Amino acid sequence: MLRIALYAKAMPLAIVHHPFFNADLPDGHRFPMAKFRRLAEVLVETGLVGSDGFHEPQPADPAIIALAHDAGYVHDVLEQTVPAMVERGIGLPMSEGVARRARCASGGTLLTGRLALKQGIACNTAGGSHHARRSHGAGFCVFNDVGVAIRALQAEGAIGTAMVIDCDVHQGDGTADIFAGDKSVFTLSIHAQKNYPVRKVASDLDVGLPDGTGDADYLDVLRDAVAAALGRFSPDIVFYNAGVDPHRDDRLGRLALSDAGLENRDMRVLDMVRSRGIALAGVIGGGYAADVDVLASRHATLHRVAARFV
Repeated sequence: MLRIALYAKAMPLAIVHHPFFNADLPDGHRFPMAKFRRLAEVLVETGLVGSDGFHEPQPADPAIIALAHDAGYVHDVLEQTVPAMVERGIGLPMSEGVARRARCASGGTLLTGRLALKQGIACNTAGGSHHARRSHGAGFCVFNDVGVAIRALQAEGAIGTAMVIDCDVHQGDGTADIFAGDKSVFTLSIHAQKNYPVRKVASDLDVGLPDGTGDADYLDVLRDAVAAALGRFSPDIVFYNAGVDPHRDDRLGRLALSDAGLENRDMRVLDMVRSRGIALAGVIGGGYAADVDVLASRHATLHRVAARFV
């Protein structure tokens, strides 16, 4: 038993990455696509990736994606026939590269979930596309990778229940839409109340925070909300959206967390989940800054903290 415990402790954090998490966008596009490549580089440079490298996912099969999305919408994305109004709502050009990226991100979060069930914890270098609803995408989100992963794991019998703890600064309306009325999935969203989307979809538990909320108040709310969620629901796995857009310098956020605040947030969520013996799959969620190096390092907070729980 001692040898097994020591071996398990020595294993590096399972981190999922695919080169196709990057897709070409028009020059000057406001979505910081380069952060995915740079995040992978930061994780290698800081030694968080073991000698075996990243776990590379397979692109999610269309039939798997259709477990969480309307099959017609999935077809339109893959064939680049998305209606212009839907494309505008997504905010990304519906190109072959963007469609491929969405499939790979969904496959990445599914693989992250499988690894978390096996090892206790795992993290993606993408994921958290929580504005994508069953019938369409929105807000830079094409397919809801967490929704796809949960439905796929349920379909294959790997899990019965799941919880989503969403700490992106924007409310997880798409995830709430996909799992509305489903008693096997509990959705928690902690977000800036006055931020996008204007029309929110009710999660099982929503906590909307006032603009300018800082570290101390945020962490108090977080503790109480996660404790309440875990007190009401006992999942087989938690998918944690660790968006860094609650940071005070994020250009699309309205909250005021510091670097230390983000780290303490991640530490608190992971500790509350893992101390209960529940598997946790981390996705990076949103983050928007002109300096890609700064942004990638901010996103790497999730992986740095998660490595302490291996």
